[in-house]
Amino acid sequence: MSIRIGHGYDVHRFSDEISVEGNSFIILGGIKIPHDRCLLAHSDGDVVIHALCDAILGALGAGDIGNHFPDTDERYSGINSAELLSLVMDMAEQDSWQLVNADVTVVAQAPKLSPYVDAMRENLSTLISVTKSCMNIKATTSEGLGFTGRHEGIATYAVVLLGSR
Repeated sequence: MSIRIGHGYDVHRFSDEISVEGNSFIILGGIKIPHDRCLLAHSDGDVVIHALCDAILGALGAGDIGNHFPDTDERYSGINSAELLSLVMDMAEQDSWQLVNADVTVVAQAPKLSPYVDAMRENLSTLISVTKSCMNIKATTSEGLGFTGRHEGIATYAVVLLGSR
């Protein structure tokens, strides 16, 4: 079996608008998470799926998410990032690659993500058709340092291992 490793990174800033009604949310790993601010993005702003897509594309040697789904293309305006992940997985499958495992780290000072990690793992493993044990997600803070520590945005790192079929 041949293997390939890919690394992905994505970041989105929070909107400067704070919801007075408290009905704002962010989407991470395809899961809606209540938060008082939204993430700014051309798509739904799912930094977890975007980093995962970048890692898979990297392992394929196929550039990055911006090459395939540019924010200048209106077809992707407001798109559900799960659709982008599906398209990236189709590329992998067409080249006879499958996901062996993924390890994702989300860096956010807020909101608290630990209550949602299991749902994200479940959702992503379903979307990619792997067992939940092959999809790992960790959430951490930056201890108040940097743009994530100042509550300016969220960053995500992803590493994947692909195996040939």
